[in-house]
Amino acid sequence: MSKNVLVIDDEPNMRHMLTALLAKAGYAVTVAADGVNALSILESKAFDLILCDVRMPRMDGLSFLKQITKQGLNTTTIVMSAYGTIDTAVEAMKLGAVDYISKPFKADEILLKLAQFEEKGRLREENVRLRDAVQETFSFQNMVAKSRAMGAIFETIRKIADYKTTVLITGESGTGKELIARAIHYNGIRKDKPMVAVNCGGLPENLLESELFGYAKGAFTDASKNKNGIFQEASGGTFFLDEIGELPLSLQVKLLRVLQDEMVRPLGSAEAVKVDVRIIAATAANLAEAVKEGTFRDDLFYRINVLHIEVPPLRDRKEDIPLLVNHFMEKFDKRLRKKVTEIQPEALRALMAYPWPGNVRELENVIERTMVLTERSHIHVSELPDEIRGAQASTKPPWPSKETSLKASSVFLISCWRPCFFCSRLRHSLMVSWFLSSISSSSALS
Repeated sequence: MSKNVLVIDDEPNMRHMLTALLAKAGYAVTVAADGVNALSILESKAFDLILCDVRMPRMDGLSFLKQITKQGLNTTTIVMSAYGTIDTAVEAMKLGAVDYISKPFKADEILLKLAQFEEKGRLREENVRLRDAVQETFSFQNMVAKSRAMGAIFETIRKIADYKTTVLITGESGTGKELIARAIHYNGIRKDKPMVAVNCGGLPENLLESELFGYAKGAFTDASKNKNGIFQEASGGTFFLDEIGELPLSLQVKLLRVLQDEMVRPLGSAEAVKVDVRIIAATAANLAEAVKEGTFRDDLFYRINVLHIEVPPLRDRKEDIPLLVNHFMEKFDKRLRKKVTEIQPEALRALMAYPWPGNVRELENVIERTMVLTERSHIHVSELPDEIRGAQASTKPPWPSKETSLKASSVFLISCWRPCFFCSRLRHSLMVSWFLSSISSSSALS
């Protein structure tokens, strides 16, 4: 699509030359003889780029810049002048111009300038789109759950998202603790600032310290220059400390001081740096027991355990499994392009019977594996891992069997049809396919 360019210049020859040059390069060009004429045009048409001369009758280029700034028009504007000085260029940039070109200029120069700012505009739009996509991903409307326990967690997130108060998220591995941390960040007032995450058990102690607090040039052998730590990189935003229970005792002392003073002292530096960071910590360990055993400082535990969110394991909220299965099937259907859109009722019963020691992460991996291997348009129970099929055989199914009466089947279906907490797109095809199979089985038995 052609970019719309407004050329503002009082010299007819310059307007003609730029029109021919830019039109040949694929731009849609509109011309104006001065600032007043340009403002009139801008009332009815939007432009991607503006080329504006400085010296013009009635309204010069600097006055034009003042007017479009006053009117809230943020169109990319490049100023041109044959009488330019450094002071004029500086003044134009202060008024909102993105660049300054001295006349006379070469054709390639003006085209290169326009291409550069067109690319910057494209990247800026892409950054906005990606930021919006990230925020949408972690918004409540896209979190898949209908259980009361998860609904209570979502309500807690809504209440605390805007506050800087430290949050501790606990729960078994794979329950989605980091997703909840990101939901807190992206639904609060810090969402436009960075969120930085670090796994406290994933780095050696000496390396973890330099990553957290940074270091000054010469602090150790390979410290050839100053380096900001994660606390400084996350300033204004959120710092997520995953598996905080694995943080060495020596670093627990330093972390406690940062939380109390909001000051960071890089390694080898004599000066402390002020930081503004919200701390969210997570762990699968029992920190209260760790305090009793002496592997975790009690003062740090009390400092981070201000707002506590306990994420329940998947086996305690099995009503979420059909929704999660549907969500992961949609996700991997787009990624794998396999067109696997349904799941056999018996396969879903097997998933409901399994205890899921790896929680939601394990369920996601099972759905991905099954969709990769299946050659059908639906997931069949025979394609599930052996341990899941075995759990179904040894456990009384939480779903009604095919021999269940139609009345009982109807009651079960209605109970599964309850509104879902904060779920934007809910398909009930899983419930419907099972219900129809129950009707068919009941008819055969009669």
